[in-house]
Amino acid sequence: MSDEEDTLLNEDKHQDEIRKELSQMSFEDLQKLKEKLGCKIYKEALFGPRKVNKKIEFKRENKNRPREISSKKPVPRFREVVQVKKHIPRDPRFDGLCGTYDPKKFKRNYMFINKLRENDIEELKKELAESRDPKKIKKIKYLIQRLENQLHEEKRRNLKEQKDYEEKKEIAEAIRRGEKPVFKKKSEKRILDLVSQYEELKNSGKLKKHIERLRKKNQQRGRRKLASADSE
Repeated sequence: MSDEEDTLLNEDKHQDEIRKELSQMSFEDLQKLKEKLGCKIYKEALFGPRKVNKKIEFKRENKNRPREISSKKPVPRFREVVQVKKHIPRDPRFDGLCGTYDPKKFKRNYMFINKLRENDIEELKKELAESRDPKKIKKIKYLIQRLENQLHEEKRRNLKEQKDYEEKKEIAEAIRRGEKPVFKKKSEKRILDLVSQYEELKNSGKLKKHIERLRKKNQQRGRRKLASADSE
């Protein structure tokens, strides 16, 4: 038997004696011993010293040969051959490098969209006249109505901006002449808006349809109120 094997045998025998002594101790005494020795030393006394795996280094017989690598080491799946600059997306709405938002400039640059909408409406109306499929007819009517609503909303917004501009211009001219400017109340503005809407609907021939829609809306509102009153 070699000296190394004899040493290992003695260590195992000593470890068995320690385990035998510890097995005869109470749980409370074991806890006290653990607190006194420390967790690491207590585990080494109970289970023996921790075995450390030594790193195997492969030596080359010749320095010109490639180094031998362990097959247990996992090879990376992707290898970065050329370093590529990381792309960071930018949102132009919140990036100062893209300039500041100017509503007038934006509207002027995208004014062609309204012309595209008008052309789309004309094409859809031609397609509607030729179509015989009920589902397709319903879809085309919906698209036409949506485009017309967008044009109407854009026209209403432009009219409101024009009125605001004229009102500010009148106030500025009054101040320039040394007169007291007249500021319109919200109620007055609302009445003027209603009059303007009435004239617009009358000229477009949609006044009757608008009144009918308001009448139905009021009837539905009245029914809901009666239903809620009956439930109470």
